[in-house]
Amino acid sequence: MNRFFFLPCIFTVFFVGFSLAGASALTPEEVLVVANMNAAKSKGLAAYYMEKRQIPPENLVLLFITDKEQCSREEYEEKIVPPIRRALAANPDLRAIVTVFGVPLKIVSPGHTQEEQKQLDRMTLAKNQLKDQLSAAEAENSDPDIIKQKKQQLSKLEQKISRHIRQLDKGASLDSELMLIKKEEYPLNFWVPNPYYLGFANRSMSVEKEDVIMVSRLDAADDTIVRRIIDDSIEAEILGLKGSAYFDARWKDPGDKKKTGYGLYDGSIHRAAEKVSRKTPMGVVVNDENALFQKGDSLDTALYCGWYSLARYVDAFVWQKGSVGFHIASSECATLKNENSQVWCKKMLDNGIAATIGPVGEPYVQAFPLPEIFFDFLVEGYLSLAESYLVSLPYLSWKMVLVGDPLYRVNIQ
Repeated sequence: MNRFFFLPCIFTVFFVGFSLAGASALTPEEVLVVANMNAAKSKGLAAYYMEKRQIPPENLVLLFITDKEQCSREEYEEKIVPPIRRALAANPDLRAIVTVFGVPLKIVSPGHTQEEQKQLDRMTLAKNQLKDQLSAAEAENSDPDIIKQKKQQLSKLEQKISRHIRQLDKGASLDSELMLIKKEEYPLNFWVPNPYYLGFANRSMSVEKEDVIMVSRLDAADDTIVRRIIDDSIEAEILGLKGSAYFDARWKDPGDKKKTGYGLYDGSIHRAAEKVSRKTPMGVVVNDENALFQKGDSLDTALYCGWYSLARYVDAFVWQKGSVGFHIASSECATLKNENSQVWCKKMLDNGIAATIGPVGEPYVQAFPLPEIFFDFLVEGYLSLAESYLVSLPYLSWKMVLVGDPLYRVNIQ
């Protein structure tokens, strides 16, 4: 991880109010498969997946969209949204979408509106004027208190401009945007809180649960890896997920002392390890040193969560069939195709993992699924991969991507 901007952490994890008994696990009939006719292998992979999972043939949408990893907001609205909305309207029972190899990975920000640019220009002008005033005061050897005051004003204004620019970010992963495809209007700037996220229990939301649909992706550097993801997930469901769980924290368990930013997520990695250890017979290894797991440390990896080493995958893992894991760092799913990239999502998929999570750009740490929630529900084996992701994911219309079979249910014997 290079830089993370931390907003004040405003959530506490609540498990009250979410009843597994009241939930129904995702079924093949409830999955809509989306492929791209302009991408070689996409339709064939969709057919392969649908046959393997016995998804009804009518649950297929074929797009005609760029086969590049990114598309414009205009392309998304005109070429992707209409056919998927028609499919959802025709079958109200659909609860999940899976995008297949060849469907774009991310939506490029359309830039600022005229009003947004005007506001930014006004703030920039004020900043430049303040800089000139500061320079003049320093040149004239003005009262030190006046110079100090000008510096403080300039610092506050620069921070305000930085926050404003972040709030204008309209870029998103295509899959995260699709999670709100049923809703006609919502703000595109920054993120939208997820009403299914357990950490937002009893919080007022701008979108309702019925507005949200689960989305995951069957994608990788090439079609052989995608087929392997499908096959491994199904085999692990039947025969059981073998191996150990590896959790790479940064510090000793902070307990309840740190509730924001790094502290919250580092503590959550520790909590996730505890839950896996308590709920499964699986061996659990926790690394709480500064150094990451290194080659030879994780030879039977079934589950993984860790962080640091921005865009520099560490080849420490022998991924078992059906393995699931994610690395908390910026832009680790910026590409799944660039052969020279060392981002964690791509390299984990290249090397054998069956499911992973990552952002297409800077998400800020609190946008990641909270590890203790994700792994808690995943290892229970009742909810599918997509459902475990849904209840642990704080924000929609943002940067995060789930790669893996949405129907995959972890079976730890």
